[in-house]
Amino acid sequence: MKTPRWKRACDIAMATVLLVVLAPLLVFIALAIFISSGAPILFRQERIGLAGRPFTILKYRTMRPPRTASEADPVGDAARITLVGRALRAMSLDELPQLINVLVGEMSIVGPRPTLRDQVERYTDFQRRRLLVRPGITGWAQINGRNSLAWSKRIELDVWYVEHLSVMLDTRIVFRTLPALVRRDGVYGPDGINPDLDE
Repeated sequence: MKTPRWKRACDIAMATVLLVVLAPLLVFIALAIFISSGAPILFRQERIGLAGRPFTILKYRTMRPPRTASEADPVGDAARITLVGRALRAMSLDELPQLINVLVGEMSIVGPRPTLRDQVERYTDFQRRRLLVRPGITGWAQINGRNSLAWSKRIELDVWYVEHLSVMLDTRIVFRTLPALVRRDGVYGPDGINPDLDE
């Protein structure tokens, strides 16, 4: 499935405008993270994108490094979330650096959220259809329950989006994203940690 030209053009335009308009906020967040918990400012992690290709996703760092082996386990992640990080997650501001991922063509403003390699390796043929478009900052699953939904349901919604991709649908998702964030609909799982694919 080839990405429509209108979608890439919209991504470039929106990412550019948002990066310029939000520049003061982006700098403020970076300073807040550095002052409160030092460097690094950004969190980098491999995710799987369009056609199963890996890329490095960018986020503002919201957790301090693990001090012990038990803290390095996902169960210990909740204890490592910083005060600034918790505030960023509550408003999804930690996702803003992904505008750079959009600008360079690794992500889209709207699309299925990018997931980890080990999760993609467990996909069924049906679930792999979500890889037919670039992953997005927001998407159909994000405005319809996000992390309050089971993974299977989220992927089902993502595949529905892929099969019904259109300018009107993308516009609808963008305009419904802000109200969903204000209501904090399923922003994160329990204790700020998202469940894995099989949970």
